[in-house]
Amino acid sequence: MVEIMQGEIKTKFKDCWCANLTQEHINKRMTVSGWVSTIRDLGGIIFVELRDRSGVIQIVADPGKNPEVHKVFEQLRNEYVITASGVVSQRPEDTFNPNVKTGTIEIYPDNVEILNKAETPPFIIDEEQEINEDLRLKYRYIDIRRPQMINNLVLRHNVVAAIRNYLNKQEFLDIETPVLIKTTPEGARDYLVPSRVSPGKFYALPQSPQIFKQLLMVSGVEKYYQIAKCFRDEDLRADRQPEFTQVDLEMSFVDSEDVIQVTEGIIIEAFKCVGIELELPFPRLTYRQAMEMYGSDRPDTRFDLQLFDVSDIMEKSSFAAFADQVKAGGSVRALSIPGIADYSRKDMDDIRNLAISFGAKGLAWITYASDGSIKSPVLKFLTEQEIGEIQRRAGANPGDVVFFVADKNEVVFDVLGRLRLHFGKKLDMIDESRHNLLWVVDFPMFEHDEEENRLSAVHHPFTSAKPEDLDLLDSDPLKCRASAYDIVYNGTEIGGGSIRIHDPDMQKKVFSILGLSDEEIQAKFGFMVNAFKYGAPPHGGIALGLDRLVALITRAGSIREVMAFPKNSQARCLMTEAPAEVSEEQLRELHLKTTPAKKK
Repeated sequence: MVEIMQGEIKTKFKDCWCANLTQEHINKRMTVSGWVSTIRDLGGIIFVELRDRSGVIQIVADPGKNPEVHKVFEQLRNEYVITASGVVSQRPEDTFNPNVKTGTIEIYPDNVEILNKAETPPFIIDEEQEINEDLRLKYRYIDIRRPQMINNLVLRHNVVAAIRNYLNKQEFLDIETPVLIKTTPEGARDYLVPSRVSPGKFYALPQSPQIFKQLLMVSGVEKYYQIAKCFRDEDLRADRQPEFTQVDLEMSFVDSEDVIQVTEGIIIEAFKCVGIELELPFPRLTYRQAMEMYGSDRPDTRFDLQLFDVSDIMEKSSFAAFADQVKAGGSVRALSIPGIADYSRKDMDDIRNLAISFGAKGLAWITYASDGSIKSPVLKFLTEQEIGEIQRRAGANPGDVVFFVADKNEVVFDVLGRLRLHFGKKLDMIDESRHNLLWVVDFPMFEHDEEENRLSAVHHPFTSAKPEDLDLLDSDPLKCRASAYDIVYNGTEIGGGSIRIHDPDMQKKVFSILGLSDEEIQAKFGFMVNAFKYGAPPHGGIALGLDRLVALITRAGSIREVMAFPKNSQARCLMTEAPAEVSEEQLRELHLKTTPAKKK
């Protein structure tokens, strides 16, 4: 149980949290209240586990000692809400329960009152069992009574409190920013809110407080933070929600090192909440190193498999399909997997189909068999010297298989990076006890959007270029690196930030590179560019995904496990049935009409 409750409390219904009763309370009269968790009738003596958010305490009714209390106990059912008062006593030693904190004590109450009855809940609360998630979300107020859920929420509270305490000591100011803002469609889709008093116009719910926290830097706040609620109308996964919470901060007169140092302090404090001590500083990889070594900009470094480049070998080989990819500007890279040389042809075909599902056009491999023989569908295209050089680079031993992908770099990295994770899990290579945090730095500032045939920002359009790459904004923007940094934990990005642009002319230039006209810049971001004209300091910051961070610390399978009232995978609240239709009168007030949804 994660602790936040200490000592005694005094109300009409409680002297103490149930699980905070100890040997020190023996012979003291205490009042406790909560929900009936379990009932056991052993030959007339009734044992009840009473539960509140802290845990349980056993209360006992003996008809020979107090028949009136026993009569009340006979009426009890699971989840009844009761209050009980009596003297705390030690249990007989042979009935100690080492599985609960209060397993050596109990109360024989002299007064018990039923505060509220309860119907039979739709699922058992205290037992470890698989429960349909939709059922849990429909009855979330019951689900939260389960110890694992309340523990997650307690831990979330502890993490937020630790972060607030740390940032307050660092002289940050906790400042709220608006929730009704102007839409700036540069990332995911906005949630739009119609304005009743301005017909035909809409607010947007913020995807992040980005613009406002930068304006706070212009305002002279210098150090800002917020536990911010954010909204994105996008397709959902286990780690995504339409509304989510982030730890948002911004600092003036800083460079990347300053922001990284503060963020490492936040992470240290968060992990302390579950007793994990981390070592500083966290390792760093450049974006290029991360992609070339692991095929991912959020690498899981708990296992050692790394990609290696064989483009120079394949370019000179007679394997035209691979050679042509290199000559066209792509690459051929490989991954050596230990101990799978005895895989069947079907096993290898399944791996190839998996690679194709990841986006590969195909997959080649060389098997270095345990008996010293070499087998490969592409063996005829490679010389003995080339095969030997590949084995040397791979560090492949007898029994290993080397897989190859040829394509544009982004495809090669993505496919091999995902294959690496597939084998890491399948072959049980990942050390689940490790807590590997690292920074990925020196991201490209821009990438090419093939659908819209223009450049787009890798992070966001307010990110500054690295000072040594500023000239590349004019000559070759795709080679320009950003002053950006992501924090990664065990293969999951938990936050990202950057040093921001603070010069109005530079901000206009970046907007122009992204394809915005002067009119669009003024319409979408004019207020921000104008603010920079009045003395904007150098500034930077970061946003950490609070839900994701807590879910990872608790090893929950989904961020829904650490949120009190999340939506399901279709962005619906099964408890309140939101989103829901509204009345025609409400639509008229908002000057809106609805049309039937198109059939898919």
